[in-house]
Amino acid sequence: MSKILKNYLYKKVLSRFSVFLIDILIIIFSCIFMFVLRFGFQDLTDTIRADGMMITFLLVLFNTVFFIIFRTFSGILRFSSFSDLLRIVYALSLGYGLAFLSAVLLLDIHIGFTLFKEVFFATYVLNVLLMVFSRVFVKEIYEALIGTESKAVNVFVYGTKETGISVAKALKANSEFNFKVLGFISDEQHMIGKDLLGVNIYANNDRLFRILESKDVKTIIISPQKMEEIKDTNMLSNFVDHNISLMTTPPISEWNGSLTSRAQLKDIQIEDLLLRDPIKINMMQIASDIQGRRILVTGAAGSIGSEIVRQVAKFNPFSVTLIDQAETPLHDIRLELQEKWRNLPMKIVVADITNASRMENIFREFKPHYIFHAAAYKHVPMMEDNVSESVQTNINGTKILADLAVKYGADKFVMISTDKAVNPSNVMGCSKRICEIYVQSLAKYLEKTGRNKTQFITTRFGNVLGSNGSVIPLFKEQIKKGGP
Repeated sequence: MSKILKNYLYKKVLSRFSVFLIDILIIIFSCIFMFVLRFGFQDLTDTIRADGMMITFLLVLFNTVFFIIFRTFSGILRFSSFSDLLRIVYALSLGYGLAFLSAVLLLDIHIGFTLFKEVFFATYVLNVLLMVFSRVFVKEIYEALIGTESKAVNVFVYGTKETGISVAKALKANSEFNFKVLGFISDEQHMIGKDLLGVNIYANNDRLFRILESKDVKTIIISPQKMEEIKDTNMLSNFVDHNISLMTTPPISEWNGSLTSRAQLKDIQIEDLLLRDPIKINMMQIASDIQGRRILVTGAAGSIGSEIVRQVAKFNPFSVTLIDQAETPLHDIRLELQEKWRNLPMKIVVADITNASRMENIFREFKPHYIFHAAAYKHVPMMEDNVSESVQTNINGTKILADLAVKYGADKFVMISTDKAVNPSNVMGCSKRICEIYVQSLAKYLEKTGRNKTQFITTRFGNVLGSNGSVIPLFKEQIKKGGP
């Protein structure tokens, strides 16, 4: 379909009066059709015609009142929803009901006409069917014509409780989303295999991904209630592993069952995958500790180190020294810092932390108060095949820096470790555990000998938000690539 015709159809909207007039004509047509069907043209005497005209007048009169009350003509036909169709049924039921009562009352006061009850109720049924069908017909024709130009994105909805159903209804009711709901996902066994809103409900298991592939579904919208119920991030990581984009909506209380804009749908953020609330940090205390201090960060171009640098830069340090052997990412972080904090005194150093003489020159020149040691090889599978590099960088590099921190009187030495150092089962975890043991032993030795000026702190990171080598950046990247 040409773009011009598509735009014309999109902008072309029947006026409310036109819709109202069509509905009135449907009432008149239903009456005439049922009288002709009941009596035939030949048996339509003048008396029967007069009776038909009286019934038609009553139906038009009372239904007009209820059309106005329920505003059955106010919606755009091609975007008619279930609630629009329900309003039509309510209006016609009340209109026909009052018309029938009025006809009975007129008969009681001897107004001369005959009430054909079977014709009356048959007219009501036909009237409802025609008005509902007209909306559905226009909607289906429009979607068939426009849909060839703009293919809908196939989606599944995760969650079969009230919020999941509300999300699916909202997506179907608003064509702006351009989503086609092809199924539901449920963790409740009694729901599996049943139909909901005309589509099937599937279990969240390995078979699901074959179904998603067969239906060309690359997006799953998780109901807000299901997001609150998720206790295991593996439930979501399985989708990411299969290149499935994940989205969700705000709590249903915020949109009252009616999603009006695609902006209300959001890609699942990394924070949404945490099984706890983000920890609140006393930023005032940190600011007072950092302000006016000389800070040194190793691994400053890495995901963790660069974030440490960004956070430190906010608190007006005396200077920040960034050390890394990756020159391009180091240059990138320098440009970022220069743009955001133009007056930040910083020194960019391309160096290897295992080069003891180079490190000593740096410590001698900058004499840092605080050292954040984030430089390390942390990719578990890679380190299994490169043991010597893991030992040299992680263990020897940490020893060199810790010794220099003591030698040059640093106030604090913060070593970034990993949760894999707990009962380590791989080379990377073992190397970081040895680093922890060395730093802790050094701290105890200094305390025992009365030379404990430097405070040693070890902090373990698990799946670090946005870190390289973690599963979570994979979540983020795959969500981004798979998003509609």
